[in-house]
Amino acid sequence: MEKKVELGMLCDIYGNLLTQKQRNVINDYANQDLSLTEIAQNNKTTRQAINDIVKKGEARLLQYEQKLGIMKKTIEQEKLIQNVLSELSKIKDNASDKKIERILNSISKELTSLNA
Repeated sequence: MEKKVELGMLCDIYGNLLTQKQRNVINDYANQDLSLTEIAQNNKTTRQAINDIVKKGEARLLQYEQKLGIMKKTIEQEKLIQNVLSELSKIKDNASDKKIERILNSISKELTSLNA
């Protein structure tokens, strides 16, 4: 997984555990795809200060993930849901009973909403 994408996901999950400044800077860096220079200009500080904030915030986010594993569990759950949806689709394609097809459609919708 690309580093910025991972950092953005970690920030979405654990961002409230960071300081407001760290959360804002990491959000700008990872989710808004701003450069360190752009973030420094927006915050009226140096590029090095922003780099330090990103590094420290990233280290904290990785510690939280290592201890709690929420992102890993979420990714595993999304993969499992995709596999189940794929298998349901195969069953639905071969089902001739309309009642079974309705049930499978209902299950698929529920699983899709969990995966959104």
